[in-house]
Amino acid sequence: MAHLLRPTSLCTLTRVSQLSARSTWARVATSQGRFYSGTSGHNATKGSSASVKALTTLTAVATAAALWSQMPVAKQVECEAPPKDDKKPSKTAQVDQKRKLEGLTEDSPMRLRMEAFNKRLQAEITARIEQLDGQGKFRVDQWNRVEGGDGISMVMQDGKVFEKAGVGVSVVYGMLPPAAVAQMRAQHPNIGHSKEAMPFFATGISCVMHPHNPNAPTVHFNYRYFELGAEDGGEPISWWFGGGCDLTPSILYEEDAVHFHRVIKEACDKHDPRYYKDFKKWCDDYFYIPHRGERRGVGGIFFDDLDDKKPNELFAFVQSCGKSFLNQYVPIMEMRKDMPFTEEDKLWQQLRRGRYVEFNLVYDRGTKFGLLTPGARIESILMSLPLTARWEYMHEPSAKTYNRLMDVLRTPRDWIPL
Repeated sequence: MAHLLRPTSLCTLTRVSQLSARSTWARVATSQGRFYSGTSGHNATKGSSASVKALTTLTAVATAAALWSQMPVAKQVECEAPPKDDKKPSKTAQVDQKRKLEGLTEDSPMRLRMEAFNKRLQAEITARIEQLDGQGKFRVDQWNRVEGGDGISMVMQDGKVFEKAGVGVSVVYGMLPPAAVAQMRAQHPNIGHSKEAMPFFATGISCVMHPHNPNAPTVHFNYRYFELGAEDGGEPISWWFGGGCDLTPSILYEEDAVHFHRVIKEACDKHDPRYYKDFKKWCDDYFYIPHRGERRGVGGIFFDDLDDKKPNELFAFVQSCGKSFLNQYVPIMEMRKDMPFTEEDKLWQQLRRGRYVEFNLVYDRGTKFGLLTPGARIESILMSLPLTARWEYMHEPSAKTYNRLMDVLRTPRDWIPL
């Protein structure tokens, strides 16, 4: 088979066009009542969470979301580990359900508006990715939590372009154990001293896509919101945003990395000129595989415990990042999805997928926490893993093309001027 071909530059591609009538936001009826999307604004108190970031990262891997009216009907599924019989919906979850039925406004709690944004974004992304694939369809599985919250996992397998692609959103209400609350207090003194568990809320959207073609990169993003101490539907004591995006190529095309970083930098710069530089380094550090001495990919941004501005400002920042995803990734896929490749390229891709699995199962906080959480839906947690991967004993890359990738994985590069 022919080897690599160099198509035209990404700069010649037009920006991703807006979706057709399918992109009109829909009112989505869920098993818990109506859900209204398309709002902005916030009223919440200031605070943050550090040591419970693993808990909130679960929201990025245990997935859920809204459906388009054109999408398949969601299949109701159960969590692998059912909750205890004494569990019941939280008061805040009950109050929020009534708010959804009445309709959201700019004055609605941030938790509901972030949930609305996540579900709306998931619907837009899955519609566009189905269009890009041209053959594959997302399977839609809906799940619910007794304590409050819900989720829909949307996964495509064995499509024409994508070997596996998953986009999900989760909404979780629960009680945070006293030990976890005490750990949070070390960095967030606004949390009062108490030996009692505290109510928490978390919602997040997560996306991972693994293409068939080794010239096309794997991509990941998640954006999440967490709050602590909102009793009976009231204001939280602490809150924060987290998230990020990163690109994982098997074969390095520098223009792809530049494009991916440029688009997310533009989103960051709209809100704070420091964000891209700081979050780019954070991403390089987070997605490091110590036992391999290399990064998972060519990076992007990563941030956590973000509460340095007013809630509305940070919500706007997270929205900008989430809305940038299709412009970050679709032009790259349109360039790479049909490129010719060799058997050696495919073998190399499978070996790189092995590294991806190693990071997710050994180091990723969200995956580790999710696997240890009673009542978690394991299929959603492991949604991020590729359909196929490979490990070989003492393998060394033979082609100069592959070694170029290894150079940047071992020594992160600044893809655009900081």
